[in-house]
Amino acid sequence: MVSSQDVSWTDIESLIQTLSDDVLKLSRPFSSITTLSRGGLIPSRLLADALGIKKIFVDQNKIYSNSLFVDDIFDSGKTFDAVFSKVDEPSNFIFATLFARRGMTYPSQLIYGSKTIDDSYVVFPWDKLEFQNNLK
Repeated sequence: MVSSQDVSWTDIESLIQTLSDDVLKLSRPFSSITTLSRGGLIPSRLLADALGIKKIFVDQNKIYSNSLFVDDIFDSGKTFDAVFSKVDEPSNFIFATLFARRGMTYPSQLIYGSKTIDDSYVVFPWDKLEFQNNLK
């Protein structure tokens, strides 16, 4: 059986507040959020609301420096690598996630709400049904 770690909506709200505070400390005006469909959609909306950002772009071929990239978890680094290759100004790129897998090498462009404790599968509230279906 797969080891898992459930995350509550209360946890999510706390992580969004942490990320929002960290993004504001950067003193950079982000005009939009960019994300990938599925895992990043809900965190993107919540963070956009917390930061007062009105535009969210999904699955873009190019990512602009004034756009904050948001995902649910920094896990293997593959998503970061794929996204980073689409950034127009890599020196200005910021990648924000709710969680970052402990023991990984983190790029300097990464900000995260919390580190996960172990290699357990993180089950977000919006992933519960998918996780349960995959166990069958």
